[in-house]
Amino acid sequence: MHQLALLNKNYNFYKKQYNYNFIAGIDEVGRGPLVGAVIAAAVILPAKYKIDYLTDSKKITEKQRIIAYNQIKDQAVCYALGRAEASEIDSINILQASLLAMLRALENLAIKADAVLIDGNKIPKDIQIPAKAVIKGDLYEDVISAASIIAKVTRDREMIKLDKSYPQYGFAQHKGYPTKQHITAIQTYGIISEHRKSFGPVRSLTTA
Repeated sequence: MHQLALLNKNYNFYKKQYNYNFIAGIDEVGRGPLVGAVIAAAVILPAKYKIDYLTDSKKITEKQRIIAYNQIKDQAVCYALGRAEASEIDSINILQASLLAMLRALENLAIKADAVLIDGNKIPKDIQIPAKAVIKGDLYEDVISAASIIAKVTRDREMIKLDKSYPQYGFAQHKGYPTKQHITAIQTYGIISEHRKSFGPVRSLTTA
């Protein structure tokens, strides 16, 4: 269990030191999969909220994520999504695509943030407001946890939708990650347009 003093320390610093009203949290989901977009979410929470299961979206169950997702959507000051498609990932690499998705999410917010807290150790270079990268921020900062959950639920739903068009790949089960089931499906059925052709498992299977 993390020490309580660590929780939301960066958020509280910005709030108290600079009296900022709108501090956004950003996180992305989908760096590891072989298919689909990388999706980022930006969230601004109000001063008071009651949202269950605010943590790293990977550490809670699907049912818990849905509960939190609905509460975040209902209570957030605003939230927005940003994405980079498989073709962009292949063109500029997954790190740069992830940063681009984060920047797009921030720019899509209906309310301009005063500052932003970003999960990880990288900050998109074109952000024009105070920004801080927070390693394991989805554990330490509620606004980043909220962004993590919005992004995760959104991307999972996209994989379930894609599964309906291509049920032979099992996207609803593995969400595009390089599982044995997914690799076998690529070997059997080939790739689809949403596959990331620059990723090793896809590239090696299609050029063999």
